[in-house]
Amino acid sequence: MTQLLSDEHQALAESVRDFANQVIAPVSAKHDAEHSFPYEVIDQMGQMGLFGLPFSEEYGGEDGDYLAFCLALEEIAKVDQSVAITLEAGVGLGSMPINRYGTREQKEQWLPDLLSGKRLAGFGLTESDAGSDASGTATTARLDNGDWVLEGTKEFITNSGTDITSLVTATAVTGTTETAQGGVKKEISTIIVPSGTPGFHVGPGYDKVGWNASDTHPLSFTDCRVPEANLLGDRGRGYANFLGILDEGRIAIAALGTGAAQGCVDQAVEYATSRRTFGSAISSYQGISFKIARMQTRAHAARQAYYHAAHLMLAGKPFKTEAAMAKLIAGEAAMDNARDATQVFGGYGFINEYTVARHYRDSKILEVGEGTTEVQLMLIARSLGMV
Repeated sequence: MTQLLSDEHQALAESVRDFANQVIAPVSAKHDAEHSFPYEVIDQMGQMGLFGLPFSEEYGGEDGDYLAFCLALEEIAKVDQSVAITLEAGVGLGSMPINRYGTREQKEQWLPDLLSGKRLAGFGLTESDAGSDASGTATTARLDNGDWVLEGTKEFITNSGTDITSLVTATAVTGTTETAQGGVKKEISTIIVPSGTPGFHVGPGYDKVGWNASDTHPLSFTDCRVPEANLLGDRGRGYANFLGILDEGRIAIAALGTGAAQGCVDQAVEYATSRRTFGSAISSYQGISFKIARMQTRAHAARQAYYHAAHLMLAGKPFKTEAAMAKLIAGEAAMDNARDATQVFGGYGFINEYTVARHYRDSKILEVGEGTTEVQLMLIARSLGMV
């Protein structure tokens, strides 16, 4: 395993692991119970440079690579998925679109604060009838006297309503074109909407099953005006650009899922070797030890899958299918390991102050968010020429 990592990668993972155990873990149960956003933790992560890991030093990044970012996510997710998804979305959905498709002026305006962790950004794609299906996008943006005027709503937008959120990039229909078959195709573009813009409203946070310390809101735009220069990337390429971002994001989500799966293993081993029944540690019973052995196997397979996808990406080779497989494997590993770890813990696994209980609630979304399990299966099947 370590042969796949450089000395720098291993040192980073160890540093983040120490931070996660010493700083994040002690306050995780509190923030989860209170549904409060861990501003003090995010601030320290910013000071460590975690939000700038895969970005150039030109705009304040750490000049690292995407694998380094994924390693940080894995270590954090072992103890707190809410904090991990805040980092993943802040980098992958917040900063990365601006870094990839923004003008120099947009990068200079927004990236320094985002890469330092002083500010966060969200990506407004999902709607009640749109997400994986771009044709369902109903939010519109029209040009009027040099402004884009947005109308519509978004759902489930991460990092969109914190006190340090600086912007949301929103996909919107900016026109239509006729298809060769005589139909109409929506032109979807992406537009930067700064926080506090008149007509941009952030709804109350959702009462979620898990990820309770992460920030997730519905959004609405009513006669919301931003300058024409706030178009992000080429007009009509908003959804296509997002798909590219999403392919990379699936590797990051796979790293997060791997961390959750491994966290369940680590905690189950610690508990099973200390918990005694009938005069013996429960780890001495095959029913328990074999269960944990299977958990470790799942975590190992998930790690190999996301390492492979990340190495393909860094080598400039196609990685879409491998990213989908990594996300599928890791999401299922996290959910399966959370269930088994809860069983190992018995009654304590049903108490929210224990990390395995939070993993049990948190992990389900890994089979839904950033592309459901069914979407991953569709992509994999398509790569085999079957769909």
